[in-house]
Amino acid sequence: MQLTARFIRHMPKTTTCEEFLTGVTAYIRKHYKKSMLPRLAEHPEDRLTCSAVVYSRVSREIWMVGDCQCLIGGKLYDNPKPYEAELAAIRADEVKRQLAAGVKTESLLKNDTARSFIIPRMIETMRQQNIAYSVIDGFHIPRQHVRIITLDFRPWEIVLASDGYPFLYPTLAESERRLQEQRSADPLNIGAFQATKAFHPDFNSFDDRAYIRFKA
Repeated sequence: MQLTARFIRHMPKTTTCEEFLTGVTAYIRKHYKKSMLPRLAEHPEDRLTCSAVVYSRVSREIWMVGDCQCLIGGKLYDNPKPYEAELAAIRADEVKRQLAAGVKTESLLKNDTARSFIIPRMIETMRQQNIAYSVIDGFHIPRQHVRIITLDFRPWEIVLASDGYPFLYPTLAESERRLQEQRSADPLNIGAFQATKAFHPDFNSFDDRAYIRFKA
């Protein structure tokens, strides 16, 4: 994430999507030792990996690489990883099975054994990164898995965010409020909203969060 942010911070404002994809890939790749590359080619789960959603003011485009989301004029756009919903559903079923067997909610929040149950399947899906879906990891990013949204020249209010917000709203306060409502109502994330992990009691959310709102 830090390397990708550094690359974006210094890239020319005229950078196209294709130039961004090739440039950030090369930038991440040069931080690997050459001796590591054969293993990383075979084991994507060991790569430095992140997602990014980028707004190009010059191109008037939003580029979505990996599992991120945005609001454009209040309309939600996302770019979810394939298999994520399936894995979340498998975990939810395992949580419910354990609860029915007498495991306490507090125990599962501190030690999410249902997440451990799906880790092998998660690693299997990671072997499809930059094949079945896009991420930034120092390896070729397939253009067909990058979502590009082109804006016309009307004024737009835009929100760019990570997928750590299960409910994205036009204000940060509302997005945070709905996140805390989710935590209060369903801290295991096994109900209407399902995730591959729960809210750990020592953390203020279940996933990383990034949020920016601006007018374009």
